Amino acid sequence: MLKTVLTFLLFIYLTVSGKNEILPEDTVKTTFKNPLWDGADPWMIKHGDEYMYCFSSKNSIFVSRSKYITKKGELKQIWSAPATGWNSNCIWAPEIHFVDGHWYVYYAAGESGPPFIHQRTGVLRSANEDVFSAYEDMGMLKTGDFPDDLSKNVWAIDMTILEHKGKLFAIWSGWTEQKDTDATPQHLYIQEMENPYTLKGKRVLLSSPKESWETGGPLNLNEGPEILKNGAHVLIVYSCRESWLVEYRQGMLQLNNPEGDLLDPENWTKKGPVFQGNEVVYGVGHCSFVKSPDNTEDWIIYHSKKTTEPGWDRNVRAQPFTWNANGTPNFGEAIPSGKEIDRPSGEVEIEKPETK
Repeated sequence: MLKTVLTFLLFIYLTVSGKNEILPEDTVKTTFKNPLWDGADPWMIKHGDEYMYCFSSKNSIFVSRSKYITKKGELKQIWSAPATGWNSNCIWAPEIHFVDGHWYVYYAAGESGPPFIHQRTGVLRSANEDVFSAYEDMGMLKTGDFPDDLSKNVWAIDMTILEHKGKLFAIWSGWTEQKDTDATPQHLYIQEMENPYTLKGKRVLLSSPKESWETGGPLNLNEGPEILKNGAHVLIVYSCRESWLVEYRQGMLQLNNPEGDLLDPENWTKKGPVFQGNEVVYGVGHCSFVKSPDNTEDWIIYHSKKTTEPGWDRNVRAQPFTWNANGTPNFGEAIPSGKEIDRPSGEVEIEKPETK
């Protein structure tokens, strides 16, 4: 009873004095509701005890740094597209990764569009380990079959990286050859990297949209590949079907032999769909994965369409997931908008004021 009275008096004092930056413990919400915010292709990564959220807007790339999955924090624009050149427009789906003391941002861009036929992949590098430090544009990655001839480079978007047994690999969505129409099927490619901003050797076709659950619409796509690890299990969760339709969904590639060749397509098994929309959540796609603040839970961060109408008006959602006995993820059902969800384990404790 005494604690309750003291808490109430503290609240009154803080409110009257204007010092409302610290909330009484009882006012800290223990749940949240989807969607979190507007946006698409959400990329979130946990680094130490903070979450970096990377996104594009108005031909620029931004990073938010927060202690929470469910709330953006300090925000900074880290790069803006140049006025001219191959990467002056159509900045799509940036991802930020920490490798060997630097942050690297992989992004898609084109010189113009629509039609979106010029998309290529570029990479930025931070000056140091501070995610808000200055970034250098390291240029376009060579994602075609003729790496010595940039004029023959091929359309490429949604690049992510995989670190495995001391080696670094790039995985992205691309075309088999350059076309003059963006109504072109997309495939997943993998290639070893010499370093975080240079590809090594030649690209390997890893996955094409062939299964019944990833085909059937006006354009067959494999895109948005993301790495998910569970112990020795290495998985690639990717988006398929059409990004502008309610049928957009998630498939998965599972590495059969972690000691084998990652560049051998036969060493990967396709499964799906592993996550998809329902009657009230539309077009589930392009995700990232993080641990809760206390590292006891796994969370998927993904986008969905706001309506059933064709288009790219989307928002960002989060929900926990579990693991099947065979080591694969169980994402469950997409949780409807407005439903109360327990906040990621550890978030509430971080937000509560320190007690004396």
